[in-house]
Amino acid sequence: MLVLRLHCADRPGIVAAVSACLSNAQCNIEESAQFNDHLSGLFFMRVLFSPVVEGAEKDFASAFAAVADRFGMVWALETLEQPVRTLLMVSKEGHCLNDILYRWSVRHFPVEITAVVSNHEALRKRVEDFGLRFVHLPISPEAKDKQEKKLEALIEETNSELVVLARYMQILSGRFCERFRGRVINIHHSFLPGFKGAKPYHQAYERGVKLIGATAHFATEDLDEGPIIEQETVRITHSDTPEKLKMIGQDSESRVLARAIGLYAERRIFLHGKRTVIL
Repeated sequence: MLVLRLHCADRPGIVAAVSACLSNAQCNIEESAQFNDHLSGLFFMRVLFSPVVEGAEKDFASAFAAVADRFGMVWALETLEQPVRTLLMVSKEGHCLNDILYRWSVRHFPVEITAVVSNHEALRKRVEDFGLRFVHLPISPEAKDKQEKKLEALIEETNSELVVLARYMQILSGRFCERFRGRVINIHHSFLPGFKGAKPYHQAYERGVKLIGATAHFATEDLDEGPIIEQETVRITHSDTPEKLKMIGQDSESRVLARAIGLYAERRIFLHGKRTVIL
């Protein structure tokens, strides 16, 4: 299966031109979704297709270049047969890591984990039990820049496309976030910015919140303010203790992060300014 993603200024004939090009190249459309953003005037489209005859995808790519040029499209053609090479980053909390490792082990989503990086040793055994590479990069104020450069070198060495911050509790530099823009996914509890700092679930309990949840987003230099990919809320009551809230919240974080990884791996995410379009 292959995925065609494109966006361009909206005008009549885009869907017809894409469909005709696929048909002429002996390719069959399996799934198609589009979105016209009337506020920006941009049109977004994702098409999942399969070649009917061997080599048809090459004929399509060659022919589609002319179509894309005619409509001024920004486009990408990718295969779902090749897992997305993914580097995970964690600190001490293992709930998101556990969930990802299980889903990866049962092939829940098409990713290949290249390594797991942590600023602590706490989760080494868990990672190595899965036969994966664990890289310890301890962080201190004086060594932060040096370790980040090591991280960049590791991303290049492992040829990792996606970086997942699975409760990695260190702030990445603006330079790093810009270099890997649209390739670093973070997860956090949805209390931010209302409950910043330590023990957010205790703060939420003290304020008597009725909903908790989680947000997965692309990392940017603005802490926890990048384009949102996926969110979830869970209704709670006054009887839930801070410990119960933390348990519910961690379950939510794990689910939301897994869905975000799946959306990325299936090539469904379009960056659109400070937001995303999911098709």
